[in-house]
Amino acid sequence: MRYLIKMAYDGSEFIGWQKQKQGRSIQCVMEKALEQFSGVSVPVIAAGRTDAGVHALAQYAHFDYEGRMTMEQMLRAFRRWLPDDIKVLQIWQIGNDLSARYQAFERHYKYLLSKDRDPFNRLYSGFIPHLRISLKPMQDAAQLLLGQHDFSSFGRLNPEVPNHICEIKEISIVEDEDYFTFYIRADRFLHNMVRRIVGTLANISHFALSPDTITKLLADKCPRQNLVTTAPAEGLYLIDVKYPSELLDGRGTCRFDDLIKRKP
Repeated sequence: MRYLIKMAYDGSEFIGWQKQKQGRSIQCVMEKALEQFSGVSVPVIAAGRTDAGVHALAQYAHFDYEGRMTMEQMLRAFRRWLPDDIKVLQIWQIGNDLSARYQAFERHYKYLLSKDRDPFNRLYSGFIPHLRISLKPMQDAAQLLLGQHDFSSFGRLNPEVPNHICEIKEISIVEDEDYFTFYIRADRFLHNMVRRIVGTLANISHFALSPDTITKLLADKCPRQNLVTTAPAEGLYLIDVKYPSELLDGRGTCRFDDLIKRKP
């Protein structure tokens, strides 16, 4: 039987989602927790492989389990065996045709860019020193990223990913006293794409460049661009993933918040 989980995590002390030979990965911690209560070692496959330091408010992953535990029991078991920087929020019983990675048709990220660095925001927001950043130039340039484009200039070079076409469906930037907050929603993202977009928009503002600089960068289709810089990982949050409704509608589900509400 296959299950889909929604989870949140603080990426500060992880090397990223994907397990590697060395370092503490989210995938490895999740698989060890699952093995503790299931008695078997099975892979946990995520919607996206977040990098070291990147956070998630709503990461999704699937795994296969053939035991007798109910979804409620599994939620409680995850809570027992997972460390404090990972929390499973919800679980669904799904069909074997749903892959958390390959059936996701939309991903939504938030990037928090701090106006100043202090001891309390250093792990949960990005900061780019020595740049004079203003909201309006970034907003104007960002609109030219909307739609379907070849985003080769905004993705880290990866020969294993030959398709660089992505469709950005929403991009917005808001400002408050302490932060610029970027929201970017797309059908897919290249490696480092959100962070490289943020860094580029910040540079366009700092150097007072024309918004159509974005058009030129897209047309170049080259990941080696002097103007394209990668914003720090600490400011990036995965905040939602979407799946076709027919794969989840009518499926059994259980939320941990509901379990808490049922406590006497």
